[in-house]
Amino acid sequence: MGGSFSSCVCDGDATPLRPRLGDLPESCVALMLMYLDPPDICKLARLNRAFRDASLADFIWESKLPLNYKFIVEKALKDACVEELGKRDTYARLCRPNLVDNGTKEIWLDKRTGGLCLAISSKALRITGIDDRRYWSRISTEESRFHTVAYLQQIWWLEVEGEVDFQFPPGTYSVFFRLQLGRSSKRLGRRVCKTDHVHGWDIKPVKFQLTTSDGQHAVSKTHLDNHGNWVLYHAGNFVSKNPNDLMKVKFSLAQIDCTHTKGGLCVDSVFICNSDVKLEV
Repeated sequence: MGGSFSSCVCDGDATPLRPRLGDLPESCVALMLMYLDPPDICKLARLNRAFRDASLADFIWESKLPLNYKFIVEKALKDACVEELGKRDTYARLCRPNLVDNGTKEIWLDKRTGGLCLAISSKALRITGIDDRRYWSRISTEESRFHTVAYLQQIWWLEVEGEVDFQFPPGTYSVFFRLQLGRSSKRLGRRVCKTDHVHGWDIKPVKFQLTTSDGQHAVSKTHLDNHGNWVLYHAGNFVSKNPNDLMKVKFSLAQIDCTHTKGGLCVDSVFICNSDVKLEV
Protein backbone atom coordinates (compact mmCIF):
# COMPACT_ATOMS: atom_id res chain seq x y z
CA MET A 1 0.00 0.00 0.00
CA GLY A 2 2.88 2.36 0.88
CA GLY A 3 4.67 1.59 -2.40
CA SER A 4 1.48 2.20 -4.31
CA PHE A 5 1.04 5.57 -2.63
CA SER A 6 4.66 6.54 -3.36
CA SER A 7 4.24 5.75 -7.03
CA CYS A 8 1.36 8.22 -7.16
CA VAL A 9 3.46 11.14 -5.98
CA CYS A 10 6.92 10.40 -7.42
CA ASP A 11 8.30 9.31 -10.75
CA GLY A 12 11.40 7.14 -11.26
CA ASP A 13 13.77 10.06 -10.46
CA ALA A 14 11.95 10.84 -7.22
CA THR A 15 10.44 13.95 -8.80
CA PRO A 16 7.10 14.84 -7.16
CA LEU A 17 4.07 14.44 -9.44
CA ARG A 18 0.86 16.49 -9.25
CA PRO A 19 -2.13 14.53 -7.88
CA ARG A 20 -4.66 13.40 -10.49
CA LEU A 21 -8.41 12.95 -10.26
CA GLY A 22 -7.91 9.23 -10.71
CA ASP A 23 -5.95 9.13 -7.46
CA LEU A 24 -8.99 10.10 -5.35
CA PRO A 25 -10.41 7.23 -3.27
CA GLU A 26 -13.64 5.88 -4.76
CA SER A 27 -15.52 6.38 -1.49
CA CYS A 28 -14.59 10.10 -1.41
CA VAL A 29 -15.68 10.56 -5.01
CA ALA A 30 -19.00 8.86 -4.26
CA LEU A 31 -19.66 11.17 -1.30
CA MET A 32 -18.98 14.18 -3.50
CA LEU A 33 -21.24 12.93 -6.30
CA MET A 34 -24.14 12.48 -3.89
CA TYR A 35 -24.50 16.29 -3.64
CA LEU A 36 -24.81 16.78 -7.40
CA ASP A 37 -27.82 16.59 -9.73
CA PRO A 38 -28.16 13.33 -11.71
CA PRO A 39 -27.14 14.89 -15.08
CA ASP A 40 -23.92 16.20 -13.51
CA ILE A 41 -23.20 12.80 -11.95
CA CYS A 42 -23.50 11.16 -15.35
CA LYS A 43 -21.17 13.72 -16.93
CA LEU A 44 -18.49 13.25 -14.27
CA ALA A 45 -18.79 9.46 -14.58
CA ARG A 46 -17.17 9.82 -18.01
CA LEU A 47 -14.01 11.41 -16.59
CA ASN A 48 -12.20 8.21 -15.61
CA ARG A 49 -12.64 4.78 -14.11
CA ALA A 50 -12.62 6.02 -10.50
CA PHE A 51 -15.52 8.40 -11.15
CA ARG A 52 -17.38 5.80 -13.21
CA ASP A 53 -17.15 3.16 -10.49
CA ALA A 54 -18.04 5.66 -7.78
CA SER A 55 -21.12 6.78 -9.73
CA LEU A 56 -22.58 3.26 -9.44
CA ALA A 57 -22.91 3.44 -5.65
CA ASP A 58 -26.46 2.61 -4.56
CA PHE A 59 -26.52 5.23 -1.79
CA ILE A 60 -25.99 8.01 -4.35
CA TRP A 61 -29.03 7.09 -6.42
CA GLU A 62 -31.22 6.14 -3.48
CA SER A 63 -30.83 9.75 -2.31
CA LYS A 64 -32.18 10.90 -5.71
CA LEU A 65 -35.17 8.56 -5.76
CA PRO A 66 -38.48 9.64 -4.16
CA LEU A 67 -39.05 8.44 -0.60
CA ASN A 68 -41.78 6.06 -1.79
CA TYR A 69 -39.99 4.96 -4.96
CA LYS A 70 -40.92 1.31 -4.30
CA PHE A 71 -44.60 2.18 -4.75
CA ILE A 72 -43.79 4.04 -7.99
CA VAL A 73 -41.67 1.12 -9.23
CA GLU A 74 -44.57 -1.25 -8.54
CA LYS A 75 -46.91 0.99 -10.54
CA ALA A 76 -44.61 1.91 -13.41
CA LEU A 77 -42.29 -1.05 -13.96
CA LYS A 78 -43.87 -4.44 -14.52
CA ASP A 79 -40.72 -6.35 -15.52
CA ALA A 80 -39.82 -9.40 -13.47
CA CYS A 81 -36.16 -8.30 -13.48
CA VAL A 82 -36.77 -5.01 -11.65
CA GLU A 83 -35.70 -6.50 -8.32
CA GLU A 84 -32.27 -7.21 -9.80
CA LEU A 85 -31.72 -3.59 -10.88
CA GLY A 86 -29.31 -1.38 -8.98
CA LYS A 87 -30.51 1.99 -7.73
CA ARG A 88 -28.90 3.83 -10.66
CA ASP A 89 -30.66 1.62 -13.22
CA THR A 90 -33.93 1.95 -11.28
CA TYR A 91 -33.62 5.74 -11.48
CA ALA A 92 -32.84 5.56 -15.20
CA ARG A 93 -35.84 3.30 -15.89
CA LEU A 94 -38.19 5.58 -13.95
CA CYS A 95 -36.96 8.62 -15.90
CA ARG A 96 -38.36 7.08 -19.09
CA PRO A 97 -42.09 7.49 -19.83
CA ASN A 98 -43.76 4.34 -18.46
CA LEU A 99 -47.22 3.54 -19.80
CA VAL A 100 -49.78 2.20 -17.31
CA ASP A 101 -53.54 1.50 -17.20
CA ASN A 102 -53.73 0.05 -20.71
CA GLY A 103 -51.67 2.87 -22.18
CA THR A 104 -53.96 5.68 -20.95
CA LYS A 105 -51.49 7.08 -18.40
CA GLU A 106 -47.74 7.69 -18.16
CA ILE A 107 -45.52 7.88 -15.09
CA TRP A 108 -41.96 9.21 -15.05
CA LEU A 109 -39.40 11.06 -12.94
CA ASP A 110 -37.78 14.30 -14.03
CA LYS A 111 -34.13 13.54 -14.90
CA ARG A 112 -32.77 16.63 -13.17
CA THR A 113 -34.83 16.82 -9.98
CA GLY A 114 -36.28 13.33 -9.54
CA GLY A 115 -39.71 14.96 -9.29
CA LEU A 116 -42.74 12.81 -10.08
CA CYS A 117 -44.83 13.43 -13.20
CA LEU A 118 -48.11 11.86 -14.34
CA ALA A 119 -49.83 12.29 -17.70
CA ILE A 120 -53.45 11.24 -18.21
CA SER A 121 -54.72 10.71 -21.76
CA SER A 122 -58.03 12.12 -22.98
CA LYS A 123 -59.16 8.48 -23.23
CA ALA A 124 -58.95 8.26 -19.43
CA LEU A 125 -61.11 11.37 -18.94
CA ARG A 126 -64.88 11.58 -18.63
CA ILE A 127 -66.02 13.89 -21.43
CA THR A 128 -69.68 14.86 -21.77
CA GLY A 129 -71.02 13.67 -25.13
CA ILE A 130 -67.78 11.96 -26.19
CA ASP A 131 -69.66 9.04 -27.81
CA ASP A 132 -71.85 11.31 -29.95
CA ARG A 133 -70.12 11.95 -33.27
CA ARG A 134 -72.16 15.12 -33.75
CA TYR A 135 -70.09 16.71 -30.98
CA TRP A 136 -66.78 14.88 -30.54
CA SER A 137 -64.36 12.75 -32.52
CA ARG A 138 -61.10 10.98 -31.75
CA ILE A 139 -58.29 12.01 -34.07
CA SER A 140 -54.79 10.57 -34.44
CA THR A 141 -51.85 12.93 -34.19
CA GLU A 142 -48.10 12.82 -33.64
CA GLU A 143 -48.43 15.91 -31.44
CA SER A 144 -49.76 13.88 -28.51
CA ARG A 145 -47.64 11.58 -26.36
CA PHE A 146 -50.66 9.24 -26.50
CA HIS A 147 -51.01 9.64 -30.31
CA THR A 148 -54.68 10.58 -30.09
CA VAL A 149 -56.74 13.57 -28.91
CA ALA A 150 -60.41 14.34 -28.44
CA TYR A 151 -61.66 17.00 -30.87
CA LEU A 152 -64.74 19.06 -30.06
CA GLN A 153 -66.67 20.09 -33.16
CA GLN A 154 -69.49 21.96 -31.43
CA ILE A 155 -71.40 21.66 -28.17
CA TRP A 156 -73.50 23.67 -25.73
CA TRP A 157 -72.36 21.99 -22.51
CA LEU A 158 -68.62 21.35 -22.16
CA GLU A 159 -67.43 19.27 -19.21
CA VAL A 160 -64.25 17.21 -18.89
CA GLU A 161 -63.43 15.37 -15.65
CA GLY A 162 -60.77 12.97 -14.40
CA GLU A 163 -59.21 11.56 -11.26
CA VAL A 164 -56.18 9.62 -10.05
CA ASP A 165 -55.35 7.72 -6.86
CA PHE A 166 -51.65 7.85 -6.06
CA GLN A 167 -49.08 7.97 -3.28
CA PHE A 168 -47.44 11.29 -4.12
CA PRO A 169 -43.95 11.94 -2.69
CA PRO A 170 -43.87 15.00 -0.39
CA GLY A 171 -43.99 18.29 -2.25
CA THR A 172 -46.19 20.73 -4.14
CA TYR A 173 -47.83 19.52 -7.36
CA SER A 174 -49.33 21.45 -10.26
CA VAL A 175 -52.21 20.25 -12.46
CA PHE A 176 -52.36 21.33 -16.12
CA PHE A 177 -54.76 20.68 -18.99
CA ARG A 178 -53.04 20.48 -22.41
CA LEU A 179 -55.45 22.07 -24.90
CA GLN A 180 -55.38 23.56 -28.39
CA LEU A 181 -57.83 25.74 -30.27
CA GLY A 182 -57.89 24.35 -33.80
CA ARG A 183 -57.17 21.05 -35.50
CA SER A 184 -53.58 20.56 -36.65
CA SER A 185 -52.26 18.31 -39.41
CA LYS A 186 -49.39 18.11 -41.86
CA ARG A 187 -49.45 19.32 -45.42
CA LEU A 188 -46.42 18.84 -47.67
CA GLY A 189 -44.37 18.10 -44.57
CA ARG A 190 -45.37 21.33 -42.83
CA ARG A 191 -47.61 21.77 -39.80
CA VAL A 192 -50.91 23.50 -40.48
CA CYS A 193 -53.73 24.19 -38.06
CA LYS A 194 -57.33 24.75 -39.16
CA THR A 195 -59.09 27.19 -36.87
CA ASP A 196 -62.23 27.97 -38.91
CA HIS A 197 -64.42 25.94 -36.53
CA VAL A 198 -63.06 27.68 -33.41
CA HIS A 199 -65.83 29.74 -31.82
CA GLY A 200 -67.50 30.63 -28.54
CA TRP A 201 -64.42 30.84 -26.29
CA ASP A 202 -64.23 34.63 -26.16
CA ILE A 203 -67.67 35.00 -24.57
CA LYS A 204 -67.18 33.27 -21.21
CA PRO A 205 -64.06 31.82 -19.54
CA VAL A 206 -63.42 28.12 -18.97
CA LYS A 207 -63.51 27.05 -15.32
CA PHE A 208 -60.76 24.72 -14.05
CA GLN A 209 -61.06 22.94 -10.70
CA LEU A 210 -59.21 20.41 -8.59
CA THR A 211 -59.99 18.76 -5.26
CA THR A 212 -58.08 16.24 -3.16
CA SER A 213 -59.27 13.57 -0.75
CA ASP A 214 -57.68 15.48 2.17
CA GLY A 215 -59.77 18.60 1.54
CA GLN A 216 -57.62 20.77 -0.72
CA HIS A 217 -59.42 22.76 -3.40
CA ALA A 218 -58.43 25.13 -6.21
CA VAL A 219 -60.41 27.02 -8.85
CA SER A 220 -59.25 29.14 -11.78
CA LYS A 221 -60.97 30.74 -14.77
CA THR A 222 -59.32 31.46 -18.10
CA HIS A 223 -60.41 32.58 -21.55
CA LEU A 224 -59.09 30.26 -24.27
CA ASP A 225 -57.63 32.62 -26.86
CA ASN A 226 -54.41 31.09 -28.22
CA HIS A 227 -55.38 29.75 -31.65
CA GLY A 228 -53.31 27.03 -33.29
CA ASN A 229 -50.93 26.30 -30.40
CA TRP A 230 -50.85 23.74 -27.63
CA VAL A 231 -51.14 25.45 -24.25
CA LEU A 232 -50.81 24.14 -20.68
CA TYR A 233 -53.68 25.68 -18.71
CA HIS A 234 -53.01 25.70 -14.96
CA ALA A 235 -55.90 24.23 -12.98
CA GLY A 236 -54.25 24.66 -9.56
CA ASN A 237 -51.80 23.23 -7.03
CA PHE A 238 -52.00 20.78 -4.15
CA VAL A 239 -49.56 19.66 -1.46
CA SER A 240 -48.63 16.10 -0.50
CA LYS A 241 -47.16 15.61 2.98
CA ASN A 242 -47.18 11.86 3.58
CA PRO A 243 -45.75 9.66 0.80
CA ASN A 244 -47.44 6.57 2.25
CA ASP A 245 -50.97 7.96 2.04
CA LEU A 246 -53.05 7.21 -1.04
CA MET A 247 -54.41 10.56 -2.25
CA LYS A 248 -57.33 10.93 -4.68
CA VAL A 249 -57.03 13.98 -6.93
CA LYS A 250 -60.05 15.06 -8.99
CA PHE A 251 -59.77 17.67 -11.73
CA SER A 252 -62.11 19.19 -14.29
CA LEU A 253 -62.66 21.87 -16.90
CA ALA A 254 -66.10 23.20 -17.76
CA GLN A 255 -67.90 25.83 -19.80
CA ILE A 256 -71.56 25.11 -19.18
CA ASP A 257 -73.14 28.43 -20.17
CA CYS A 258 -75.79 27.18 -22.60
CA THR A 259 -76.49 30.60 -24.11
CA HIS A 260 -73.98 29.89 -26.89
CA THR A 261 -72.16 27.01 -28.56
CA LYS A 262 -68.41 26.50 -28.57
CA GLY A 263 -66.21 24.36 -30.77
CA GLY A 264 -62.88 23.72 -32.43
CA LEU A 265 -61.13 22.53 -29.24
CA CYS A 266 -58.59 19.69 -28.98
CA VAL A 267 -58.26 18.00 -25.57
CA ASP A 268 -55.01 16.08 -25.32
CA SER A 269 -54.15 15.22 -21.72
CA VAL A 270 -53.78 16.30 -18.10
CA PHE A 271 -50.40 16.64 -16.40
CA ILE A 272 -49.76 16.35 -12.66
CA CYS A 273 -46.15 17.26 -11.92
CA ASN A 274 -43.97 18.28 -9.02
CA SER A 275 -43.79 22.08 -9.13
CA ASP A 276 -39.95 21.95 -9.47
CA VAL A 277 -40.32 20.27 -12.86
CA LYS A 278 -40.21 22.45 -15.98
CA LEU A 279 -42.82 21.07 -18.34
CA GLU A 280 -42.56 21.40 -22.10
CA VAL A 281 -45.75 22.00 -24.07
